[in-house]
Order: sequence, then structure tokens, then C-alpha cells
Amino acid sequence: MRLITADQFVTQPWKNGGGVTHEIAREDRDGQLLWRLSIAEVASDGPFSAFPGLTRILTVIAGAGLHLHTPEGCLEALPYTPVRFSGDTAIDSRLIDGPVRDFNLIWDAARLSATVQPLDSALPDCPPAPGRRYALLALTTLARPAIPAGAVAFFDQAPSQPAAGFQGLLVTIEPAA
Repeated sequence: MRLITADQFVTQPWKNGGGVTHEIAREDRDGQLLWRLSIAEVASDGPFSAFPGLTRILTVIAGAGLHLHTPEGCLEALPYTPVRFSGDTAIDSRLIDGPVRDFNLIWDAARLSATVQPLDSALPDCPPAPGRRYALLALTTLARPAIPAGAVAFFDQAPSQPAAGFQGLLVTIEPAA
């Protein structure tokens, strides 16, 4: 298991001044982004950055949520409810009731398959498979294995089961079928 704590995240302010992004981890291949995990602190309404050719899952982890206005309609990004959309989609976001923090998975869907699953107790079965990896964002502290709240653990198969009441987000990334 590899652990990345919040003090190891790479923080950058947004060009539009509406928030900051804390990059947790990323993998590039052939000079292109393959996948990236990050947490954004959204302080004001405004446009989202485009990620052409990539797919995105956004999950609000603090705050009331966001209305994501797209040319096709409005997506509701509510707490602990993953929202999937194309990185090509033009999005103008509106805060529902004040600032939010959201967890983002961005990946190349032509080469990878990926999911984000909210957890409120035990981990689901996380079997090993060639090229598959898991990431667990701990929203509360986990004693075994030791993962502090706000940290992300990377692993190839499930570690020991969290205690009841544990909250987190489980990311699965694997080669596309």
C-alpha cells in the first residue's frame, strides 16, 4: 500500500480565481494524461476547465453541492453522489449554498475504465487483476490499515476491512476492455 497524505498534495490556484486544486496523483503516458486524482476547493460560481478527450467523475465531499450547467441541461453534483461527464463538456457551475470541496477523477476512457464508489462501512471485494489499481480517499480516519482522514491509499487488492462508520471514496482504475 502507498499512502499520500494531504500535506503531499500539489496545490495550484485556478486561473479564474474561483478556487484551488490539490493534485493527489497522476499518471502520464506518451506525453498525455492517463489519469489524475485531485480535490478542488470551489469558492465561487464559474466555468470548469475543459479536459478534451478525457472523462471525469466529480464527487462533492464537503458543502451542499453544485449545479453543473451544460449545453444538454443541468447536472446535480450533490454530496457523496459521483457525477460522470465528458471532459469536453462546457460546464458553468453554480454553488448550491456556499463553497464546496469535490474529489475528481479524470481519465482517458479510450485506454482505461474507472469508477468512484462512496463507502460508509466495509470495503467491497477488491480482487487483484492485471493492470487494476485501487485508491481509497479516507474521509474519516481508518485505524487498520492506518489511513488518516484526508489521505489517499493506493493498493492492488483490498486491505483489511475498515471499521463500521468509516467514510471514504473507492476509486477503481483498470485497462479498458
